[in-house]
Order: sequence, then structure tokens, then C-alpha cells
Amino acid sequence: MTAADIVDTPEPGLGTLLIEDIDSVLARDPAARGRFEVLTTYPGVHAVIWHRLANVLWRHRLPYLARLIQFMTRMLTQIDIHPAARIGRRLFIDHGTGVVIGETAVLGDDCTLYHGVTLGGTSWRKGKRHPTLGNGVVIGAGAKVLGPIDVGNGVRIGANSVVVTPVPANRTVVGIPGRVVRSEGGRSPDGFDLDHHLVPDPVGKALACLLERVEQLESRIEQAGLGEPDNSVCEGGCSCGSVLKHPGEHVVGVHLAAAQRGR
Repeated sequence: MTAADIVDTPEPGLGTLLIEDIDSVLARDPAARGRFEVLTTYPGVHAVIWHRLANVLWRHRLPYLARLIQFMTRMLTQIDIHPAARIGRRLFIDHGTGVVIGETAVLGDDCTLYHGVTLGGTSWRKGKRHPTLGNGVVIGAGAKVLGPIDVGNGVRIGANSVVVTPVPANRTVVGIPGRVVRSEGGRSPDGFDLDHHLVPDPVGKALACLLERVEQLESRIEQAGLGEPDNSVCEGGCSCGSVLKHPGEHVVGVHLAAAQRGR
């Protein structure tokens, strides 16, 4: 999915888009109880509605009116979407506070953004400088996607991650800078996968491997008759001594924690 593919897709009328935006909230937010409630109380929906109007004005060469709508919408919703940004159908901005979408950003259909997400640029030069998201992308709270990069269909980005390189379709990205930690198999039965917090823990797995290796090395030292390792330096002021005294227990604990995060 490229920016050209998304921009060239024909758009339905504003009324149809409004109904789809409201229904997307009902499909993805279990707290939503009806269309009227969503329409009147969800700032993410308000921001998307006003952005669609501002985008029409921007494309009809009325930039000041478009920017004025952007300014008023930002004051009311704390969501800042540049009127030139191109967003697809059924965008769901959950909670919304602190979301920023830059001028040349392009979003596909069925994307989900949580509060604090930034789709930002990395250059002061004019031209394409913001990311392009494919369809069905989920970006966790506080995550930053920066620069003119492509994020493929079905990508999940973990909370507070910073993504600065392109991401292929159906991947999970976590960390600073963002790294691909999983290739997704299938989607959930309803087509949406909001479990963006259930991501692998590469640091935990690495620590588990290191602890296993330390245990193996110490076992070989003892078998060679070189005596038990001296961990007294660490026992008083930190927890490393207890880890090295009973590495097996800690390896199991780290493996369990990593497995729970990666389910």
C-alpha cells in the first residue's frame, strides 16, 4: 500500500464517511453504547469529521478556512490533524489527547490510533516528509512514526515506540528505535486486532538466554574443579548475587515473563 494507491482510491460522500466513522467506534470500543453517544461525546470522531470538511476546503484552494477549522478543532479536541493530510475510511482515534498527524501523512482504511500518537516529519523541507500507513494499522499510545516511510497493511506498533524505518505488512514493531519482533499469522475473527500490548519482549528473552549461558558456564567451571564462582561482591548491594546463586529459578521467571508478554 503506497500513498498513490490510497490517494487514488475514490471516496464516498461525507455522510457515508460519517456513518462509517461512527460504526467503526462501535466495532472497536466496547465502552461505546450507541451512535448518538459516539457522535456527541467522542473527540476522536469530532476531529475526524471536522478534518474531512477541512480537507475538502484545502483541496478547493481555501487554505485559510481549512487551517481555521484545524485550529478550532485542536482547541476543542486536543487532536491536531493538518487539513492536507489524507485519511482513509473508518479511522478510529481512541481517547485522542495529544494525537498529531502531519501535512503529508496518508492513512489507509480501518486504522486505529491511541492517545499521544504522532505521525510526524523529520525534515523542514517541503514535499513528502510524513509517514504513509496502510490499511488496518494499529498504533499504541504515545508511539511516534516519523519521516516519509511506508507502514504496511496490518502492522501493529507498540505503545511509546519510535518508528523511523519502513515496516513490511503484518508485522509487530516495538522499542526505540522500533524493531520488528513478530510476523503476524492471521487476524482476529472480526478483522481487528487491538491486542497491541501483547507483544514479545526481546530484552527479557535476551536476559533469559544470558542467564542460561551463565549457569552453563558456572556448571562447567565447577566440574573442572576450579571451585565455585565468587559472587560475594554483588550480594550486598544489588540483586545480581541472588540471581547468580540460584540462576535456574530466575531463568524460569524471566522466560515466563517473556512468554506472557509475547502471547
